Amino acid sequence: MDRTTTIEQLKAIVKPFVKNEEAFENINESTDFINDLNINSANLVDIVLDVEDAFKIDIDNESMEKMLTIRAALDIIETKLAQK
Repeated sequence: MDRTTTIEQLKAIVKPFVKNEEAFENINESTDFINDLNINSANLVDIVLDVEDAFKIDIDNESMEKMLTIRAALDIIETKLAQK
C-alpha cells in the first residue's frame, strides 16, 4: 500500500472529527491533529480505534501517544502493517 492511498484512507477516518475545515482541505504529512485540525484528545482516541479497524492493526499505548501528526500516523500504520 502506498503512502498516498494510506493518506486518503486516513483523511476519511479523520474527517468526521475535524473542527477546522480549511486545515483539513490543506492536509499534509506535517498536519497536527490537535493544533491544526482542532481535534480534541477524546476524538483522537476514536481516530486511533478507527485506524485499527480500517487497517486491521493493533496500536499500543506508546504508539498511540506518538500519533499526533499525519506523518506519525502514517509511520505507525506502515510499521504495524509490516509486522503482520
